[in-house]
Amino acid sequence: MPDALADLDAEVVACRRCPRLVAWREEVGGVRRAAFRDETYWARPVPGFGDPHARVLVVGLAPAAHGANRTGRMFTGDRSGDFLFAAMHRTGFASQATSTRVGDGLTLTDIRATAPVRCAPPDNAPTPDERRTCAPFLARELEIVDPAVVVVLGGFGWQALLATLRDLGWDVPRPRPAFGHGVELVVTRGATRLTLLGCFHVSQQNTFTGRLTPDMLDAVLLRARALSEGA
Repeated sequence: MPDALADLDAEVVACRRCPRLVAWREEVGGVRRAAFRDETYWARPVPGFGDPHARVLVVGLAPAAHGANRTGRMFTGDRSGDFLFAAMHRTGFASQATSTRVGDGLTLTDIRATAPVRCAPPDNAPTPDERRTCAPFLARELEIVDPAVVVVLGGFGWQALLATLRDLGWDVPRPRPAFGHGVELVVTRGATRLTLLGCFHVSQQNTFTGRLTPDMLDAVLLRARALSEGA
């Protein structure tokens, strides 16, 4: 399994299939934000991060321009990641509450973070074609990791994941169930069950306004832990 993930990660990092995303991620990495002007940006697609044997997978949207696109690690280096990893630490999934850079000592246990789109998109808005182009990476990661529970952050991730699961042969209801915070959906493929948990995205728009609070995120992660341990 680690070898399969390493091969997948290498393919992700080398990808240049979406010209708009390639141009944007590299432009951001060259211009840089003033606060990070002395840093060398990653400015490439970002692979998944965490436990290769995770029973819980967290699916977001895409790397942030000055977060994961800068650091090269999912949800690392911005306020969204600060919010998410603090919750993972409180709920026993993360070794520490902060995630500032690769090599900062953070490790994840029984959880892994990934996204349907691996490059930072302009305005945090990938196109449908970009999502479809990137979908095989998420599909392979799901097959390799084989989680029992997926925590889905936001409506974009929810729809992207359902489309990918359908492509993989999972029995996804038609019409697709709507996203919502706290929504639980069980899909099956033969005798195998997978539980999806909806959660508002950890974006500043949600966390600064109180739409998503630490207690709300903790509750979703604790629910994911309980479901995964009972799977």
